[in-house]
Amino acid sequence: MQWRRPGSYRMRCNCRTLKARLPPRRTFPCRVPDDPVPLIRRIDLISLRPDASRAEVEHLCIEAREQGCLAICVPGSRVSVAAALLEESRVKVSALIGFPFGNCDADVKRYEIEAAIDAGAQEFDAVLNLGWIRDGSDRSILRELRDLREAAEERPVKAVLEFGLLTSDEIRRATALILEAELQFVVTATGCAARPTTPADVALLRETAGPDLGIKAVGSIHSPADARLLVEAGANRVGVFQLAPFAEA
Repeated sequence: MQWRRPGSYRMRCNCRTLKARLPPRRTFPCRVPDDPVPLIRRIDLISLRPDASRAEVEHLCIEAREQGCLAICVPGSRVSVAAALLEESRVKVSALIGFPFGNCDADVKRYEIEAAIDAGAQEFDAVLNLGWIRDGSDRSILRELRDLREAAEERPVKAVLEFGLLTSDEIRRATALILEAELQFVVTATGCAARPTTPADVALLRETAGPDLGIKAVGSIHSPADARLLVEAGANRVGVFQLAPFAEA
């Protein structure tokens, strides 16, 4: 099947107006013990609320830029807004793909990635088909993962699981497939489930993934202390819904 990037769907933003609102960027060197990377530079700020207005997304982008986090994750319809506001900053724009359930057709996820690239996305958080994982449909999962990697054109893809809905064996098998497909990251959860991500969860992933696959922990991370425990267990990134607790820890 031939794919064409849907360039006509790009939202047009008044970049000068948006950038004029941005305060000077500051950085906050909150560090994990013996970690050379400031904790704020391991944080992905996530905008997941389905009713989030444009003004609220703009506010999150301004906060992300001011505090200097690593990335902001937004739905596809908000990518162009975030990209305009963060164009000259270190904060990456990651598009949420297949959120929150991941059970849409694989072709839909690929289209979402291609549209997000046109809108300015630099990374992608893509939810895997959890039903396929539970079915043992490894070939289908691997084909989807490779399609997502190809569509991303060498941009990082973070494959999102949902630890609260999978067994340890299913998590190990899915992680092995992510490695085989040569994606860059595995993510513990979407942030929608009630179950928090624990250091034990991250340790299980790190044991399975080895040293090279990136791990992003998401779920009930409310403080720098929570984040540090996850980084110490092996996470490279943590996903949060509020930056304020991490600003000057």
